[in-house]
Amino acid sequence: CTVPPEGCTWTDWIDESYPEFGSNGGDDETFESIQINRPPWNCAKVENISCRAEKYPDIPISDLGQKVECNVNTGLLCKNEDQKPGGIIPMPVCINYQIKVCCVPELPPWCTTSTTTTTKHSTTTELTITTTTSTPYTTTTTTTTLPPTSTTGTTPPGTTTGPVSTTTLPPTST
Repeated sequence: CTVPPEGCTWTDWIDESYPEFGSNGGDDETFESIQINRPPWNCAKVENISCRAEKYPDIPISDLGQKVECNVNTGLLCKNEDQKPGGIIPMPVCINYQIKVCCVPELPPWCTTSTTTTTKHSTTTELTITTTTSTPYTTTTTTTTLPPTSTTGTTPPGTTTGPVSTTTLPPTST
């Protein structure tokens, strides 16, 4: 199991569809379309994307005058119905586009990674017992403090430790 140290690897230029004419046509280089036309699409996560026009590879798509969606969530989609004539492209139809993506590959099922966390904790407890005894004529208060005890242990993974709660009860009278 080897994952690239940079996290993702750039693909070659992908061009799975050619623009269809008509108002419902366009160019579809979406990840869904690529997965259907190019199995197996081995990409767990697209971290970056680059889009270009096949006939104008050195011109940024934003300068071509076409309305094109290009993002890491869906890929590239150009719809003829969204186009207006003018600019470099004289007709209101999508030109052919290509994409390349920086892809984090899908790891095979037998290749898993796990992390085990061990937390060391230490507890010091000091116990103070106060006893108050009352009779009709005298009140005696005795306070006993036991020396601190210390324990150190390891919390197994999946175990949580929380705060110690203390409850103080009022003295009872007889």
